[in-house]
Amino acid sequence: MLEIINVSKSFDGNPALRDVSVTAAAGRVLAICGENGAGKTTLMNVLSGAIKPDQGEILLDEVNVAVGNPHYAIELGIQTVHQELSLLPHLSVAENVLLGKWPHRRVGWLVDWKETERRAAEVIRDFGFEGIDVGARVSDLSISLQQIVEIAKALVGKPRVLILDEPSAVLSAHETRLLFRKIRELSASGTLVIYISHRLDEIFEVSDNVFVLKDGLGVLSAETAKVNRDLVIKAMVGRSLDAIYPVRHPNIGEVALEVRHLGRRPLFDDVTFTIRAGEIVGMFGLIGSGRTDVAKAIFGAEPALEGEILVAGKPVVTTTPATAIAKGMALVTEDRKRDGLAMDCSVLDNGGLASMDRFAFHGVLNRARQGEVVSNKLDGLQVRPRGMRRPVRQLSGGNQQKVVLGKWMLVENTRIFIFDEPTRGVDIATKVEIYRILDELAATGQAILLISSEMPEVLGLCDRLIVMRSGRIVTILDRAEFDMEAVFAHAAGIETPSSTV
Repeated sequence: MLEIINVSKSFDGNPALRDVSVTAAAGRVLAICGENGAGKTTLMNVLSGAIKPDQGEILLDEVNVAVGNPHYAIELGIQTVHQELSLLPHLSVAENVLLGKWPHRRVGWLVDWKETERRAAEVIRDFGFEGIDVGARVSDLSISLQQIVEIAKALVGKPRVLILDEPSAVLSAHETRLLFRKIRELSASGTLVIYISHRLDEIFEVSDNVFVLKDGLGVLSAETAKVNRDLVIKAMVGRSLDAIYPVRHPNIGEVALEVRHLGRRPLFDDVTFTIRAGEIVGMFGLIGSGRTDVAKAIFGAEPALEGEILVAGKPVVTTTPATAIAKGMALVTEDRKRDGLAMDCSVLDNGGLASMDRFAFHGVLNRARQGEVVSNKLDGLQVRPRGMRRPVRQLSGGNQQKVVLGKWMLVENTRIFIFDEPTRGVDIATKVEIYRILDELAATGQAILLISSEMPEVLGLCDRLIVMRSGRIVTILDRAEFDMEAVFAHAAGIETPSSTV
């Protein structure tokens, strides 16, 4: 159905794609994977008409098509759900889902809004999300529901080729399962689905074929059933990764952070836990469980209305992030582009955002000294491409995340690190690097709270695990008690196990 033949693309003389060729049949799911910067998104932008290749051909049903712009790609039946949402936040769910396809009344050019809402509700219901109010404004939805709306919008046109670029990055496990069910329905009806993801478990679960890019080159093309995880990882990073998660040898110290009966109803209530120096404590829960809200409350971004926070045994009041930082806290936010970075500022400025007081004297910033320290830290984290003056938005997602990590690691006297989805949207090699950083921070006596939607991540890294549901802690498990099925049962309320809180 689809043939990409010898496609190349360069930006400012730097090759992003080099003679890439791949074929895919109707009714199949083709997974495309590779490290950040491997060329995945560039290849999809060529296919979707967002950019023109320097050379190469694209054949659809053996017909050479020059996909010169996104509108023509849509006419050909190629729909793309990009990693960056393209919704209009001030419009309703229904208006976004049928954007450009609003039905009109029989007479005149008036939009039939009732029919618009009916059709949008039908698409979303068919997806499996009956609870979404199609009349709600998109900006009032959670990021995961916005992603569902984005996918639903692509399904309206009944695509022949559906491209999904990191669609599950902001979805819960339940929402991801519904997405996979829809992908299987589409492929069974003859749609070619191209699935881009850093999550190898998803690739092996949902895809029929896998294509690996490395440094702009196609290095592996095979049926998914005929390859294994290690082979795909080796193709992506050029070496085997014997251990994804570091072997933990925790040296647990005194209680560094204690949270007592913290509440901000209706978001969360009666949250109580401790984290000791040198300990990595995970926090797991489905979307809406209140995990991120608890993190923001501890850090003072959205302060709690009830309860108490103690640092090293002393009560503290974190009414703003500045007060939390002064008490030795750091927060790596869930959404790095919205809350963690100033996207149009340089790598240097972003890396030094939280530590300016280290390089200032009477309010005057020593830029030379700041540049030296920030550059050394980010070089140590292998931020690529190098160049402190380039805007941070020009970096891949994984390298942007490294800048966020470096920013907080440069703050002196930090004792408590809160990581909210630190590996979201990054490649496997960057994930391994982030895991190593967390382990090293804990080894030096830092207390770490790790919030993650990836259960293997929290089970592989953490010494203890807090499970939340509907704004409350339902259990706290020691490492010896970790069990994937039991954790999910606690989080989803599938059964009512006895709580260990």
